Order: sequence, then structure tokens, then C-alpha cells
Amino acid sequence: MTNAVYWFSNDLRLADNPALQRAVHSEDRLSFVYCLDPALLRPNHFNCTGLGKHRHRFIIEALTDLDKQLKHHGQHLSVYYQNPRQVFTELYEKHQVRRIYHSVNAGYNEQQFFSHIAATTDTSVTAVHSHTLFEPADLPFMLTDLPETFSKFRRLIEKDQRPLLPAGKAPGQLPPALYKPFNWLKVLREPESGSDPRFNGGETAGQKHLNDYFTQPHAQTYKETRNALDNWAHSTKFSAWLAAGCISPRQVMSALQQHETRYGANDSTYWIFFELLWREYFQWYAHVHGSKLFQFRGINGINNHKPLTSFYPERFQRWCHGNTPYPIVNACMKQLNATGYMSNRGRQLVASCFIHELQLDWRYGAAYFEQQLIDYDVASNWGNWQYLAGVGADPRGSRRFNLDKQTQTYDPEGEFIRAWRGETDGRNQNIDSVDAADWPIAPGKRH
Repeated sequence: MTNAVYWFSNDLRLADNPALQRAVHSEDRLSFVYCLDPALLRPNHFNCTGLGKHRHRFIIEALTDLDKQLKHHGQHLSVYYQNPRQVFTELYEKHQVRRIYHSVNAGYNEQQFFSHIAATTDTSVTAVHSHTLFEPADLPFMLTDLPETFSKFRRLIEKDQRPLLPAGKAPGQLPPALYKPFNWLKVLREPESGSDPRFNGGETAGQKHLNDYFTQPHAQTYKETRNALDNWAHSTKFSAWLAAGCISPRQVMSALQQHETRYGANDSTYWIFFELLWREYFQWYAHVHGSKLFQFRGINGINNHKPLTSFYPERFQRWCHGNTPYPIVNACMKQLNATGYMSNRGRQLVASCFIHELQLDWRYGAAYFEQQLIDYDVASNWGNWQYLAGVGADPRGSRRFNLDKQTQTYDPEGEFIRAWRGETDGRNQNIDSVDAADWPIAPGKRH
């Protein structure tokens, strides 16, 4: 007798999870699995970890909440702190697992893992899209013909006006488990504290935040306030729960439509949909371009212009720690390090500084964001960095922001800079402390 598991990844919820519904309706017995790969907590070749303390804490909270919900249905979650292939081997040999269900993941490594299982074993792997507004068949173009820019993508989507599938409910009943629960919290490495306590991981917290946001009038002024650097209510803050799959984009869209029915639709409520489309575009962008998402030359490979960069270890470290000659950048980076979050405007400014002022390899910046962001999403993060570096979906090439002008526009009184101690002094006025010949650079002279 062979058995089945549902393998959670970036879909840590029960409601509106069509991949989970497929498994529940297809199997008489089913276990629920999540794998936390220890490799994510070790430095990679960018000297960053794939999972920093903020998102680590958020994910463990999300897993705890998911386990609690499963227990209400007489089920449980099994979390493994192991390499995914080791976990699969154990499930295959010890529990005769020959069927795996999971949500499609935009991550290249995750896709390769499930493809390897399907290609090398007698295991059936069933994948369903649960992380996007649309399924491939619902798009008004073939996925291989994904528009090269977001603007073209958005126009096609809006012109098509195809209705979205409604957000689904959680399963009413779950099949019995294959094996007994174990205390996986004892096995996991204890995450460090320090992130913004308002970002509580889990479907329960995500649904509460979604409901709270749309039952208040914040969405009515979103377009005017979304560029604020440091105010909880000035942007939606859905991103962390969307990235981990604690809420789905269709649930956000459903709540937005209900809000518009109650409070009225305007440019601001449309702009929330606009931002959901940006996220949607990058999800499909990641599917189409695969490993090119992480390549230095970007999605066009050898036909693209190679960015003019070098590796300056001191510049990279100073950017990471918020110790550059640019106060607005310093404040944003210190906010990120302390909380795991940074506004969208702040992300653009610090990335522009990294690429243009510091002339660093954009991939190191993307990798540091991957480590630090509580709302890290592989498609949005690497896609946006490519966009700003001029090797991705932007037809105009790289985007360079005037940091002084941006400071005057978004922090004219210097409140944000003071709050996050972004001010510069004589010790960090220079980009480098030594010149090409290793001679010390006098304060105030930028190289």
C-alpha cells in the first residue's frame, strides 16, 4: 500500500489553497509536511544566509499556527529540519510515500527539487498554482509569450477583464494522518528576536491584518500615502503574509472588492490592485526565466550589457550596516536590519545607491535583502533588483535616483533620518577609507 503527503512551502494556510484541496479530495490518508533546510541558515557564496532572523521567526510562527489549525481537524504538521532530499528519502522508505501534492513555487531550486523527484522515482508529483491571482490557462497570452515589460502585461490583463476565481474556503474535513506527530519545535533552531512585533506569522494573524486594513479607511488614501518611509498604516503591509502564503492574492483581491463596495472605488483602491499585478507579473517572470533570475547579466544573458561593477568589500559592508555617506540610505538600512522591513520607496533608494553610487554587483544587494527581509519573495525580490540594475524587465535600462532630491521629497524635515540614526559624520563621509594603492583617504573626499 502506498501513501501520500502534502508538502507545504510558500502556502502556509488552509483557506484558498487549491493544491491542498486537490490532495484532500484525492486521498484517504494524508500527512502534512514542511521542510526547513539547514543550508538556508548558513552563509552562501554572497556571504549572506538564505533565511535571516526576521523571516525565520515569522515562518516558525506561521508553522505553529498551521499546526494548531490542523489539530482542530484531527491532523498535525510534521516539520523537518533537514535537507529536502533526505526528508523525501525518509518518507519514501519509511512511510511508502509515492504521491506528493504541493503548490507551484516560483523558486528555481524548489521547482528543480520536485522535478527531480518526478523524473528519478516512481513517485507521482501533483502541483497546483496557489500563489498567484491567475492560473496559466487564465492569462490572455501563452506563458512563453509573457510580455517583456510590466506595462504591456498590465494592459493585456486589464483589457481581457476575465473574472477572477473566487477565494476558496478551508477544507471542512481532512483525511487521517499516516504517522504520529512529533515535537518538531524542539528540533528547530531557535530564531533570534528583533523584528517588528506587528508582523506575526500565520494564517490567523494574516487574516486579521487583512480584515483590519480593509474595514478601516486606509485603502481610500493608499496612493497618496504609499511612499511614506515609516508609517504602519500608510501602506498595506500584506507582503509578509503573501510571501509565506499565509494569505493568498485572491483573498486580498476579494477583500479589496468588498471594501470598494462598502466605501467606494477610487484611484487609491485601484492602486492596490495595480501593486498586486506587479507582484503577479514577477511571479510569472520567475517561472519563464528560471535560473536567469539570478544571473549577473540578467534575463538576456550574453546579449545584454554587462553591468559596470567591481567588488568593494568595504562598500558592501558599509551599505549593509547603514554607514554610507547618504543619510537616507543609512536610515533605511538600519530600519531593515532592526525590523526586517523597509518601505517600497526605501528599497528603490537603497538599491539605486548600491548599484550606481557604490557601483556594486546587484546580486549581492539582492542576496542581502533575501537574508534580511521578513517579506522576502524570490520572484519580487530578484525581479525588482534586475529591474533597477537595468538587466531585467525595464526597457529604459537601469534606474538611478537622485538621493538628495528623494530626501527632500520624502523626508524634508529629516524625521525619518533622525529616528533611524542615519546622519553622517566625519568618519563616514567617504565611500572608501583607502584608495586603490591602500593609502588612507582624508575625510570629506569621495572616491
